Amino acid sequence: MATKLIHEVLPVGILQCNCSILGDAETGEAIVVDPGDDTERIREILERRRWKVRAILSTHTHIDHVGGLAALHRATQAPVLIHEADLGLYKRMEMQARFLGVPMPELMAIRDFVKEGDTVRWGGFAARVMHTPGHTPGSISILIEDASDGASRPDEDGGVHEAHGAGPTKDELAAHVHVRLPARLLAGDTLFLGSIGRTDLWGGSMQDILKSIHGKLMALPDDVVVYPGHGDLTTIGAEREENPFLR
Repeated sequence: MATKLIHEVLPVGILQCNCSILGDAETGEAIVVDPGDDTERIREILERRRWKVRAILSTHTHIDHVGGLAALHRATQAPVLIHEADLGLYKRMEMQARFLGVPMPELMAIRDFVKEGDTVRWGGFAARVMHTPGHTPGSISILIEDASDGASRPDEDGGVHEAHGAGPTKDELAAHVHVRLPARLLAGDTLFLGSIGRTDLWGGSMQDILKSIHGKLMALPDDVVVYPGHGDLTTIGAEREENPFLR
């Protein structure tokens, strides 16, 4: 039976951060990326699907992407992974909360870090970490390079559904053809539909974010589906052609 990746995107918190929950339907293992808030809603999905969380990742440590880290870690006991260059920003959460005028979230001691080229695995899937500084010093993008047969696909309206019938045809199976779906990139707040991440906050750098995007993200194939930290899906090809910040 083909391995199937199920990808649920849940906008959370007052800034509607896109939290990604990615699960292997065969093994029941999952990862959670950017649990910025609404931890109970995230837990409801995990419990309904009976998924075991192997890792919790944050693409960067702005308050809207990490507000639920401590609670989700306590509920799952899964390791929390960030880039070490963003640890100082995480420790200044009170400053971030004051800036936005929101309550201070619960913090935790983060001891596990990822860096450029690291691989995070769950079930039959793996994600590659790309260090893409600019929005913050420790911003990362997460690349899932092969969603395999029968994986979930983005709907035309930007949502995600389980594509039970989207696997190979009988003729393809007979011919032993492997259907490779486009890779997906969880870009955090580095790259958006028609825009890029802001660089006027703590540790931001326009020079660094453009270097990250041009040097790493734009080196990816055009059909890679981009899941930004906020808003709608896009593709590397669409941003290469139409993003006014990249011309």
